[in-house]
Amino acid sequence: MPDLKVTPLYNYYKSQNAKLIDFGGYLLPVQITGIKNEHHAVRTAAGIFDVSHMGEFGVEGEGAQQFLQEMMTNDVAKAHPGDALYTAMCYEDGGTVDDLLIYCFDTKHYQLVVNAANIDKDFNWLSEHAPQSINVTNRSEQIALLAVQGPQALSSVQKITDYDLASIEHFKFAKHVSLNGIDSLVSRTGYTGEDGLELYCPWDQACSIWNALLEKGASDGLIPCGLGARDTLRFEARLPLYGQELSSTISPLEAGIGFAVKTNKPIDFIGKQALITQKTGGLKRKIVGLKMIDRAIPRSHYKVYAGDKEIGEVTTGTQAPTIGKNLGLALLNSEWTKLGTEVDVDVRGKRKKAKIIKTPFYKRS
Repeated sequence: MPDLKVTPLYNYYKSQNAKLIDFGGYLLPVQITGIKNEHHAVRTAAGIFDVSHMGEFGVEGEGAQQFLQEMMTNDVAKAHPGDALYTAMCYEDGGTVDDLLIYCFDTKHYQLVVNAANIDKDFNWLSEHAPQSINVTNRSEQIALLAVQGPQALSSVQKITDYDLASIEHFKFAKHVSLNGIDSLVSRTGYTGEDGLELYCPWDQACSIWNALLEKGASDGLIPCGLGARDTLRFEARLPLYGQELSSTISPLEAGIGFAVKTNKPIDFIGKQALITQKTGGLKRKIVGLKMIDRAIPRSHYKVYAGDKEIGEVTTGTQAPTIGKNLGLALLNSEWTKLGTEVDVDVRGKRKKAKIIKTPFYKRS
């Protein structure tokens, strides 16, 4: 195995005999007690994920808001101190550089959270475009990130802090929250389709918070989770994964995150004209949900057909644990994306019937 980075929880994973994989250049667990077990724990109680492989950048200086407005598809001016904003960065042709979160401290100071596999690419992209007045810093190896997700997430974390976590609204955050005595940033965000919190703390303090949460949260049903469950959870909630539903050749509009694309904001951003053209001319392809009719699981990159015509491919597919059905997300020619349309998925050389269904597959009540 090539030289891989590890997070602060590496020794914990070894002690649990977790199944470790290469994920974005980091050695991380795909599962600890089993993907389905971890998935169901998040849907019914709570799970804790180590996502310290994610990248964190500081963007600071006079004109930081203006700079981010020119780089991002969403309207950064709408983010006030204490707000978290989901957005994308695009190339001139509308392809996606990355999707990310922006934390607004003030108009001169932001924190960006980017996908692990894109850290170097994103940092170079931002640095190349930044004016001299803007300082872009890569803090990815200084900041650890733990995600606590599920109906009992807030209850679990509340046991290690005096801060009123319920006062943090969705897509808001609080700085300088003491978690088990450790100064942390706490965000009401996540990637599972459930309520939850993301906890940013110093790299060398992550184990202390992790251990305290597992001990105190056990009575709430909190268990440690790997990235396999994180993927099935986000898939059911139809949250895109970069490299699958988003890429340099798939635009945010095609991926179905048009809510994070504000082509009417007064400032031009990279890719704006291409996205306007896609909007006004109509999308030629888009991501849709698939439900298998025949017995088969639609896996990533399986080709999709209408008769003899290839109309796209599966981007993500699995047997969805909450729903118990074989489901997929697929990027298809738009003329074949109407709900109820039947298509064929090429599963290892055999055509299997599927139909287009509504997404998200799961939405919490």
